[in-house]
Amino acid sequence: MPGSLDPLDIGVQIPYHFRCPISLELMRDPVTVCTGQTYDRSSIESWVATGNTTCPVTRVPLTDFTLIPKHTLRRLIQDWCVANRSSGVERIPTPKQPADPILVRTLLNQASSGSGTFSSRVSALRRLRGLARDSDKNRSVIAANNAREIILSIVFADVDSEPSELNLESVAILSMFTLSEPECLYVSSDSDRVRYLVNLLFHSSIDVRVNSAALIETVVAGIRSPELRTQISSADGVFEGIIGILIYPFAYPRALKIGIKALFALCLVKQHRGKAVEAGAAEALIDRLTEFEKCDAERALATVELLCRIPSGSAAFASHALTVPLLVKIILKISDRATEYAAGALLSLCSASERAQREAVAAGVLTQLLLLVQSDCTERAKRKAQMLLKLLRDSWPDDSIANSDDFAGSDVVPF
Repeated sequence: MPGSLDPLDIGVQIPYHFRCPISLELMRDPVTVCTGQTYDRSSIESWVATGNTTCPVTRVPLTDFTLIPKHTLRRLIQDWCVANRSSGVERIPTPKQPADPILVRTLLNQASSGSGTFSSRVSALRRLRGLARDSDKNRSVIAANNAREIILSIVFADVDSEPSELNLESVAILSMFTLSEPECLYVSSDSDRVRYLVNLLFHSSIDVRVNSAALIETVVAGIRSPELRTQISSADGVFEGIIGILIYPFAYPRALKIGIKALFALCLVKQHRGKAVEAGAAEALIDRLTEFEKCDAERALATVELLCRIPSGSAAFASHALTVPLLVKIILKISDRATEYAAGALLSLCSASERAQREAVAAGVLTQLLLLVQSDCTERAKRKAQMLLKLLRDSWPDDSIANSDDFAGSDVVPF
């Protein structure tokens, strides 16, 4: 359904009472506020979220912010859409209602109850996980009821024992939330809790491994203390576990997404980048590079550039036959950021190895770099390209520039 329906566009007039008084568009999820006025849910929620405390139509103060769904009106709107299908109107889908706060509190109490049966606690957590998975609104409702603190206490209730279904369900829920800094400190300041999460990276279930990696990434990204970040990245097996997720042999997009986020976060700690290289990060990144989506590809290339800055990392990437050709090919193909990281990685590799220089030239890096410096790419990317062109000038074919009209007037020709 288009965001708005103009009568001139579809040749049919939308009934006045089907339009939201705020947006003047066809309502998709009509709700009533305490003044009796009806609005589209997204519009009235935005109205309240910006600090307004009055009813937009009546200007009467809203004493209760509860939104009551108008199912009958929504069904009438859907019927109207179906009746006008020939005019280009599409039926609005039936919206999922946000989680009931009372239900959320009940489930949290049940899950954390020491007197409840094990199966009832697991069942409550599964229902919470289902609600959290359904929508951002549900996650907001769950978070507003102190859920993260409650579930954290369940996850780490007994870190010396084998994880139970109760613990694993809790980790799965937490993996969908962003933790506050105090909550991240609660995890990172205790080596036993860190070790517990790292051990889950080697669980027989790939879902458990990915959920644990997501929680580790959240914690590393959520703390400011360099010492605590270092403590996590120094944990035995953490890099092996994360890279094991990246190289999981079956198609699992979430494993790639979470794996690269966690690896990048850990590699921001300079002291332990060598451990990432030892764990096989170079081969994993290059082998998977073409499988990442845009944002994840940028993060992967940033990780490559970070690891290329240390001798062991540079050597590991240089030894992979696909590294240089892939990095050259990526320039100007994915995004400005990806181009910048690829150029930076190539600069590190070519600075350390004449073989890498020859491979880059053979892969067509000269053309790519000349295009880069004349593009609208970032200034940092252009600087890296100019430095790389200077480095490679002795490797340029004699006729590579002199006989090319494509780069006349380029500011890198004098190098």
